[in-house]
Amino acid sequence: MHRHFAPAVYLLAPQRNGTLYVGVTSDLITRVHQHRHGLVSGFTREYGVKLLVWFEMHATMAAAIQREKRVKKWNRAWKLELIEGTNPDWRDLYESLSFAPLK
Repeated sequence: MHRHFAPAVYLLAPQRNGTLYVGVTSDLITRVHQHRHGLVSGFTREYGVKLLVWFEMHATMAAAIQREKRVKKWNRAWKLELIEGTNPDWRDLYESLSFAPLK
């Protein structure tokens, strides 16, 4: 299974400690690209939430959806701990997937 086409739960932010968005997708690369380029109407476009700061791959979409629902219910401090546990510098992880940084 190619990691980019596996179900994933992800967190986006506009910058360090900014507004957080939790999402789930079956295609992380395409979905984050849509957020980054304002192709998704609603919350992420309105608030400029474009940086991929955390993601977690899952074997099934059912497992990913279950995890997304759990993370969405978490308080902000827990979400920040989740991000900083693997991404303490709040790097844009989309760039680590071989894509150019936002300008």
